Amino acid sequence: MYWNGGWAWMTFMPLLWIALIVLAVWAVIRLTHATTGGNSHRGHGWASDEPRETPEEILDRRYASGEIDTDAYTEARERLAAHRPRPR
Repeated sequence: MYWNGGWAWMTFMPLLWIALIVLAVWAVIRLTHATTGGNSHRGHGWASDEPRETPEEILDRRYASGEIDTDAYTEARERLAAHRPRPR
């Protein structure tokens, strides 16, 4: 008397749980991406609205913060200038 349609529930319940887990994972990813402003994946191939820094800007920032000394800065600037593609 109680087992009418029991096979249908046995098939449906795992699908329901899979759908709920997928929905929860999607929601967590969506919410964490929205709260970080989308910048947490910069440099990993994800699209960003902010323009990327040029190599020269990165070098200038590192020199200004004291990460590199004047000799390293000058050498890196010369290398960047030598490898920079020429405009057509």
